[in-house]
Amino acid sequence: MSGIQAGQPVSAADSNELFERWRSDHDREARDELIARFLPLARKLARRYVQSSEPYDDLVQVASLGLVKAVERFDPARGFAFTSFAVPTIVGELKRYFRDTGWAIHVDRGAQERARKINEARQAISARTGRPPRVDELAQYLELSEEEVLDGLQVAEAYGTVSLDAPLTGEEDASRLDAIGDEDERLGLVDDQTTIFAAAKHLPQREREILYLRFGEDLTQSEIAERVGVSQMQVSRLLRRSLQRLRQLTGEGQK
Repeated sequence: MSGIQAGQPVSAADSNELFERWRSDHDREARDELIARFLPLARKLARRYVQSSEPYDDLVQVASLGLVKAVERFDPARGFAFTSFAVPTIVGELKRYFRDTGWAIHVDRGAQERARKINEARQAISARTGRPPRVDELAQYLELSEEEVLDGLQVAEAYGTVSLDAPLTGEEDASRLDAIGDEDERLGLVDDQTTIFAAAKHLPQREREILYLRFGEDLTQSEIAERVGVSQMQVSRLLRRSLQRLRQLTGEGQK
């Protein structure tokens, strides 16, 4: 079998087959193919820490180590997607690295202010509902994207104001690390990228461009907004709309 290049489309079924080969036979070729396939995820998570004192390439190496651990430990029989398991594993590896090396993550004042507002919103929503707020509730309350809320929660944790391991919805099994995994997992149809790329041909040019920048070049919504000359809120709306259309085109919306 020929190896898969990093980022090359692979269906969820193909991924599960590779995981089964690794778990049952310790097939290193299957393991290496999975690592290559999910390297963009490790790079994306490493990019979140580029404001630290560490070189980006070093962060990618640490994130890649976390990815290897996730691939080797993941059990598809448990019924959830690999990204839901991989994201907290990779983030945990990065955080351990910073603890071990003593490097601090430097956060700009704007991000600190956003973290403060998110913390205030958490308290306000909790007082009204009697439970910890969900990420989408915080986003609506603050008129931010869910991505911005998640980034703010990470900053808040760095300042000791909130733990990413704390419950997100009042359920013991749901944490903010789970939600970070859901950032891409809620786009589950992207697992079968071959189908998605074909279906995307039916979308308007602007939506195709934004989808490519988000999932092809792995840009954040803010970076996409700067690239295409629209607001971050417009990018968020266009992404939601185009992903909903893709779900309909691929039949995901009827499941």
